[in-house]
Amino acid sequence: MRMRPIVEKADPGSSDSSAKVRGRGLTQETFYLRATRLARLSRGGDRHLTLVLEWEEGGHPFTIRDNFNQSLRASQRLLLEAGGRAHLLSASGRVLSQPATPEARFVSAFAEGPVKAALADLPPLRALLTVTSGAARCGRLALVDGGGKTRVSANLRELCPIDGDSIVLVTVGELRGYGGALRDLLSRLHACDAMPLAAGNLYRVMHPASMSYTARPSVEVRREDTAFDAANALIGAHLPIVRANEPGIVADIDTEFLHDYRIALRKIRSVLSLFKGVYAPEQTVALKARFAALMAPTGPLRDDDVYLLERRSFYAMVPDTMHGGLDRMFERVGQRRLAAWAGLADRLRGKGYIREIEALMDLFSRRKTLLPGPNADRMSQDLASELIRKRYRRIRRIAAGLTAGMPDDEVHALRVECKKLRYLIEFFGPMFQQDVLHDILKSLKKLQDSLGSFNDCVVQQAGLLAFLDDLGDEPRRLEIAQSIGALVTVLHQRQIVEHEKIVQAFAHFSGDGMRQAFRRLFHDGKDI
Repeated sequence: MRMRPIVEKADPGSSDSSAKVRGRGLTQETFYLRATRLARLSRGGDRHLTLVLEWEEGGHPFTIRDNFNQSLRASQRLLLEAGGRAHLLSASGRVLSQPATPEARFVSAFAEGPVKAALADLPPLRALLTVTSGAARCGRLALVDGGGKTRVSANLRELCPIDGDSIVLVTVGELRGYGGALRDLLSRLHACDAMPLAAGNLYRVMHPASMSYTARPSVEVRREDTAFDAANALIGAHLPIVRANEPGIVADIDTEFLHDYRIALRKIRSVLSLFKGVYAPEQTVALKARFAALMAPTGPLRDDDVYLLERRSFYAMVPDTMHGGLDRMFERVGQRRLAAWAGLADRLRGKGYIREIEALMDLFSRRKTLLPGPNADRMSQDLASELIRKRYRRIRRIAAGLTAGMPDDEVHALRVECKKLRYLIEFFGPMFQQDVLHDILKSLKKLQDSLGSFNDCVVQQAGLLAFLDDLGDEPRRLEIAQSIGALVTVLHQRQIVEHEKIVQAFAHFSGDGMRQAFRRLFHDGKDI
């Protein structure tokens, strides 16, 4: 039978389609349980209340979507596309709905509506992927008293994935004056092992192979751990991040797969570079070379990705009359990027790469052939304090000569040192006083932001000029050259502005307050 749902359907312009049951409802909540346990709801409970369960005739396909970071899962929300509509469910039972845009890979491509607006907090560069799909049907359950009066009701949506277990979403709405019936239904749900959407385990129930992902793995490095154990744990935690991003790079799903892949490799290389003497010298040299060889082929693709991601801002920098040259420039960049991606994808699929990355995974999981160096047995906290202290001193020394005429390569060196300091603090941060560490990281991030913007201007100028040199006999060379010249001029002006911001940010980072914070955390109160 066809039923009118208890929860009012969303108006396409509405921001909240289910905060209230029609005219009289109170707060709702959504639960999920395995479909095989739904029959248990009729057992036990108040003997004066009868459970009535009805399903609509027929069914329809459904798809659950999330990005690779599983941002929706982490925020206790569920994006469900079914029946031509996109539904966003929250743990509280709030349901937003609008027409679906199934071909849209990014939220920005969604049709305007409440779901798109609510998804504005998702990472914009992350594509939405299919978590699972299958067939769905809708229904309704109610607890009815002896007189046939509904005391409490719930909307049901059964999801039967192609692979995995079928589950039922239960959105419960309290009717004013019947709190006892609501408590009875919640008790029945609890007896059926129903979980609130906030539990965040729905993906795992429906699709057991579903794994959570984080680009920043949590590694607990304790004060008493040896430096050797700490280094092994940090590298061992980041290697799976490298591997997890390989399929996304090969499939060219979004640019963040390569970005996360490179960051994970960069952090591994930082451990090898910063933890001096933890591994035997000859093994350190060999490991540095092996990880550098993994990183090197990714550079050209990442450079082109950055240019294409900056496309809109580049157009905004120059007059409309110069957009034709940019059109041709970005067309060429797109072609170059396609070739770079194809080459990297072939490499990641190749037997040589697979043998190497699996050998590295095995090396840091078994650890039997890792060779300790002279600093291997040092306590982690002692090593961390020394490394952070030295890195801070080096930054202050480099930046002491920070003037308007400071060469770009020295500013770049300062940026690299700040990045290494940031990694060290992230690696060892939990061992130190958190409130002081928070202030240090806040100041360091501000300095890094300015250094990053400055570096972007420098790199983009150099890249644009190199692009100009490579144009060869391009028929529209003059038009492209004029557009590039205008871009370089604007970027150079921005570079000057960012240099001033670096000076200001560094004044705070090297000031007395920050020096005292470093002394308290990393130098037992001595001068630094």
